[in-house]
Amino acid sequence: MKCSKCEQTAVFESKPTGSSLCKFHFVESVERRFKQEIRRQVHFNNGNTTIGVAISGGKDSSVLLYLLWKTMQKKKNVVLKAFTIDEGIEGYRSEGLKTAEKLCNKLGISHEVITFSGSFNTEMDQVVRSGNLQGSPCAYCGPMRRDLMNRMSEEFNADYVALGINLDDYSQSIMMNVLRGDYEKMLRMAPHKNRIQGLVPRIIPLRKIYEKEVKLYAILEGIEHDMGWCPYAMEAQRNKVRSLLNSIEENSPGTKLAIEGFLEKLQKHEIKQEEIILTEKCLICGNPSNGPYCQSCIRNGKAKSNKLSI
Repeated sequence: MKCSKCEQTAVFESKPTGSSLCKFHFVESVERRFKQEIRRQVHFNNGNTTIGVAISGGKDSSVLLYLLWKTMQKKKNVVLKAFTIDEGIEGYRSEGLKTAEKLCNKLGISHEVITFSGSFNTEMDQVVRSGNLQGSPCAYCGPMRRDLMNRMSEEFNADYVALGINLDDYSQSIMMNVLRGDYEKMLRMAPHKNRIQGLVPRIIPLRKIYEKEVKLYAILEGIEHDMGWCPYAMEAQRNKVRSLLNSIEENSPGTKLAIEGFLEKLQKHEIKQEEIILTEKCLICGNPSNGPYCQSCIRNGKAKSNKLSI
C-alpha cells in the first residue's frame, strides 16, 4: 500500500478513516491528535505548570511520557515529574519499574516510586492470598492505585496528573459504567476541567488514539517499554467488555471513537461535570468520597476498624 498523503510505503491502515499512512505521516497523525488533547485538557498557568505523570513502564504510559516530553520540552514554564506505583506483584512490576526508570533517565525527568507496602502495609500478592476477596483483584487494586496517584500528585504540588489511557481503555471504561448503570461515575471520568479540593485533575491525552496506534508509535519511535501483563488482570470484567468492543469495532470501524465522542458530548452539553462531584470526605483518610468511606479505605480494610484487615 502507498501512503494516502504521499508516495511512500504505508506502515498503517486506518479503517475508520479509510486512509493509509507512511511512517512520517503516521507519527505526525498521532502527535497532532495528542497536541490537540493537550490544548483541550490543560490550562497553562501564567507561572509554572507542573504535570505529574503516572508511568508503569508499559507501552501506554511510556508513550505518554515521551509525547509530553517532546511536546513540552521547549516550554520553560512546564515541569514534568514522573512516578511509578509498585503494587507488590511478584515478577510483574519489577520489570516495568526498570523500564520506567530507564526512560525517565533518558529524558531527564525526575522519577519516584511509591509502594503499596509502604502506604497500606500490604501488597497485592498478600491481598489475593488472603482469600478475603469479594470480586476481582482489580476491584481492590484500582482504588488504592488512584489514592496513591493523587497522593503523589499532591506531593509534587502538581496542577494535573497525566494517565496513559488510550482509546480502547477509555471506551471500555465508559461501557463498564453503562453496564453498571453508574451514570454519575461515568460523568466524573477524566479529563477533569476543574480542581476539586483534595483531588488533582486527571488528564488523558491518549484518549482518541487506538491501542494499536500507541503500540506502533512506540516501535517506530524506539520507545522501550515493558510488555508484561498483570497476572491478576485475566479475572477482570474488563476482558469481556474488551472482547465485545473489539468484535463490534471489527465490523463497524470507528465504534470506539463514537463511544468516546458520546461521553464527551454528554459531559459538555447535558450536565456540568463539577455538579457531579464527591460531596463527602472519607472519615478515615479525609479524601473526597461519595459516602462515609472512600473506596481505597474500604478495599484495604481501614474502613472496618481503622486497621488493615487484609
